[in-house]
Amino acid sequence: MTQTPSQEEHRLTERDREILKAVILSYVVEAEPVSSRSVSKRSGLGLSAATIRNVMADLEDEGYLMQPHTSAGRVPTSAAYHLFIESMMHNRRVPAKVRRYIQENLASVLGDADDLMEATTHLLSELSSQMGLVVTPAMGDTVLKAVDFVPLSGRKVLCVVASTSGFVDNKVVETREELDREMLIRISNYLNDNFAGHTLRQIRDELLSTMAEERAQMDRLLGLAIELARQGLDLDSGPKVIHEGTPALLTQPELADVTRVRRLFDTFSNHAQLVGMLSQCIEGSGVRVTIGDESELTSELDFSLVTTTYGVDQAPLGSLGIFGPSRMEYEKVIPLVHFLGESLSRALADMYVDT
Repeated sequence: MTQTPSQEEHRLTERDREILKAVILSYVVEAEPVSSRSVSKRSGLGLSAATIRNVMADLEDEGYLMQPHTSAGRVPTSAAYHLFIESMMHNRRVPAKVRRYIQENLASVLGDADDLMEATTHLLSELSSQMGLVVTPAMGDTVLKAVDFVPLSGRKVLCVVASTSGFVDNKVVETREELDREMLIRISNYLNDNFAGHTLRQIRDELLSTMAEERAQMDRLLGLAIELARQGLDLDSGPKVIHEGTPALLTQPELADVTRVRRLFDTFSNHAQLVGMLSQCIEGSGVRVTIGDESELTSELDFSLVTTTYGVDQAPLGSLGIFGPSRMEYEKVIPLVHFLGESLSRALADMYVDT
C-alpha cells in the first residue's frame, strides 16, 4: 500500500509512538510546528513537557521529526507519515453516509464515461477539500465496441468511436472522395464485424499491415476503411488529467507564498509532464502514498499524492487520486481514494453492461 516502514520503527517504544502520533495529529490540524508543551497539554499522556521534549529530540535523530527553525517546535517527516499510515492509523473505512453519497452521485451520471470522470474528480475534491485528480485512458489503448461514420458536408466525415469501457471519441476527418451514408455504413459494419474487441492501436496496425500486403488486389471498401480508420482512430490522443480543487488548495497555509502558488500552476499547466509524473507515482495495485521528495510532482511543493487505479474486468484504464499538503488527513483520504477507485470501476463496468 505504501512504502515499507524503516527498521528504526521497531526500536520505537509505545511511548515514542504515542508522542509521534500526537505531533502528527496536531500538525495536521494546526499547520504549525508542534512544541513539547502543546503535546503535554493536549495529548492526555500524563507526561511532562521535559520528558516529551527528550523523546521528540530522539525522534528527530531517528528521522521522524524535523525542526524548521532552532526556536520552533517540530514537524513530521515523510518517514513519520508513512509510519503513521502503516501502523498507527485506525480509520480505514469510508463512513456509510459518505459511501451512499458517492454511489448516488455516480449512479446519477447518465452520460458517457467522460462524465463519470468529471463526477469522480469533483467528489475527490469535495470530500477531501484538496485537489482531486483523474487520469483518463489513452484512446489508442481502449478496446473498440463500435465505430460509426456520419457524413457531414462535402468530403468531411464525423468518426464516432465507442470503447467497451464507455469512452466515446469524436473526430472530423476529410476523405479523398465524397462518400454517401450507405457506403459509410458498409465501412462501419466491416470494421465492427472484424475488429470489435481489439484495441484501437491494434486495429490501425492491422489495417496498415493489410494495406502493405494486399495493395495490388485491395478492393475499394477495404481501401476506404483503411483510410477512414487511419484518420479517425485517434491514437495521438494520450491520457488526460482532469483536476478540480485549486481554490481549496489556495486556502492552505502552505500556499501563502506567491512563489509556491506559481509552482502549482506551472505544474498543472503542462499536462504531458503531469501525466508522466503521475505515472511514476503509481506502482502495483491498491493505494499508493507519495510524500515530499519521493517524486518530482510532490517535491516542488512538499505535498503528498494519494493514488489508486481504476479499470474494467481487472484491466487498468487509468488512475485517480488526491493531491495536497503532506499534512493531509490520511485516515480520511486513503479510504476515500480506495473507495472511489472501486466505485468508478463498478460504474464503468455497469455502463458497459447497460450499453
